[in-house]
Amino acid sequence: MQVNISGHHVEVTDALNDYVAQKLEKLERHFDQIGNVQVTLSVEKQRQKAEASVNIKGAQLHADAIHDDLYAAIDLMNDKLDRQLLKHKEKKVDRLHGNAR
Repeated sequence: MQVNISGHHVEVTDALNDYVAQKLEKLERHFDQIGNVQVTLSVEKQRQKAEASVNIKGAQLHADAIHDDLYAAIDLMNDKLDRQLLKHKEKKVDRLHGNAR
């Protein structure tokens, strides 16, 4: 998995870089076919925003989160991506086994 982290009106420090990479590593537990991840961290007035686009085999997932704390926004974004990956994986498994709902 290749992770690209960029900042918009915020400097991406080593601590932020390590934190995002650590959180995104947990996504590989659920789905091992993750190509690359583009993460954008931004600050507008008091709003801290974290956005991510994940390229996986067969789909592209996008999640964003806004919070007063940038680390909390990263956590929320990661939770959203995790739920999307699990849903995508369940759909894929259902299609393979012929269990149409």
